[in-house]
Amino acid sequence: MYICTVTITYPIMRKIFAMIALTVAFVGCKSTSATSTKVDNKSHTAIKGNWVITSVTYPGSEYIKVTSFNLADSKCFEGSTWKFVSNNDTGNMTLNAADCAQFTSPIKWFVNKEGQFVLKVLNAGEKAKKVRDGYVLRVANQSTESFQLVDNINVGGKLTDVVYQFQKVN
Repeated sequence: MYICTVTITYPIMRKIFAMIALTVAFVGCKSTSATSTKVDNKSHTAIKGNWVITSVTYPGSEYIKVTSFNLADSKCFEGSTWKFVSNNDTGNMTLNAADCAQFTSPIKWFVNKEGQFVLKVLNAGEKAKKVRDGYVLRVANQSTESFQLVDNINVGGKLTDVVYQFQKVN
């Protein structure tokens, strides 16, 4: 049995060794839950265009309220309009439901190979790379005229799906 002891007597060598150790720790501890950025071109381009959210559903919606995208009550998203531009992954969204605060924002989005819809809500003039918070939802039941985005939230310790139903606007 060998025991290796490293004794570094020079201050500069200590700093270099510490930097190497930190680099190895950061590179070696890469998160495995990172969201893939490889675009699913078929799903991605199928979402191109103008859409409206026709419904937001989840179990217990008559008893609990869900704040969607840290913006508004999920029911305020019903009737909201969304524009998706697939060639540069941009677009915009507008909340316009009665009895809800009006809201319009540019967005950055894409659909990855795992069927995840990745979304960033931007402030006017803000670059997406400066926005650290985003949302990852699952794309479901996609057709040429409709699709669903499914968010998975924790309600009382139980995972619950919030389903945003999109309908194509011609």
